[in-house]
Amino acid sequence: MNNRTGLGVFYGMLAGALWGGIFLAPKLVPDFSALQLSTARYLTYGLISLIIIGPRLKRVSAHFGAREWFALGWLSMIGNIAYYVFISTAVKLSGVAFTSIIIGFLPVAVTIIGSRDHGAVSLKRLWPSLAFGAIGIIGISWQSLTENDAGLDVSRIIGLACALGALASWTAFAVGNARWLSRLHDVSADDWNMMTGVVTGGLALLLAIPAFGFGGESHSTGDWLHFTAIAAGLGFTASILGNAFWNRMSRLLPLTLVGQMILFETLFALLYGFIWEGRGPTLIEVVAICSVVLSVVLCMRAHRPEKVVA
Repeated sequence: MNNRTGLGVFYGMLAGALWGGIFLAPKLVPDFSALQLSTARYLTYGLISLIIIGPRLKRVSAHFGAREWFALGWLSMIGNIAYYVFISTAVKLSGVAFTSIIIGFLPVAVTIIGSRDHGAVSLKRLWPSLAFGAIGIIGISWQSLTENDAGLDVSRIIGLACALGALASWTAFAVGNARWLSRLHDVSADDWNMMTGVVTGGLALLLAIPAFGFGGESHSTGDWLHFTAIAAGLGFTASILGNAFWNRMSRLLPLTLVGQMILFETLFALLYGFIWEGRGPTLIEVVAICSVVLSVVLCMRAHRPEKVVA
């Protein structure tokens, strides 16, 4: 593994560690809606981004045409606001582990799409990695779905639908964002992240009235302070720092390997979930997690240049 790939994987791991916390946040503020949490988080993201990029906003935006602004708006909506509304709702209805398991399918979806890019590693070389990733995800999913004998109810169905919606929206974001980063030669990954934050903040501002104006519930001052701290913390750690690490990784790794890096988010989300529940992983979970890690290792090996035989 060369230095470029190793650094990219390290950035991916850092992003996953920060993003894993977004699955636990809805459990920390159960009395607030998914839309409220998502709106507050991205208002924070937008405000911090505007403060950072403000002095250079005019110069950076000069590199953007109509297509770039449309891409920022589209990516901000599907990859940030819609994604986290889906995630928060799924966590509230189905739990941290179940939601993170569904999101665990992201590497498979992104890698398959990325394999169609010019110069990408073929699926023939990727199949061992995808196979172990599938084993890990199926193993954890099987335990999650069989540990409760209660039948499916409407809330579980809605939770599953929201988790699948999050899966679809972030797959589209991961692919679209990586492709835009590869073609933006005059805009740094950090500036792209800040501009995404500014646009996301603008969209969140539009959602603030329906999110907080029609909540229908009253909260104490302590509840609001707790909610604000959680939302602001997410805005800084997950959106500012996590996205920065992710964008740097996206410029160092091919799209097929970018897809595998999303596994770190699932692993950290499961870790945080275990800590929250006050238990360790079961044998099935240990085997599944090892399979997922092996999937990443095999994918990195598949991206090593093939030796040329003289």
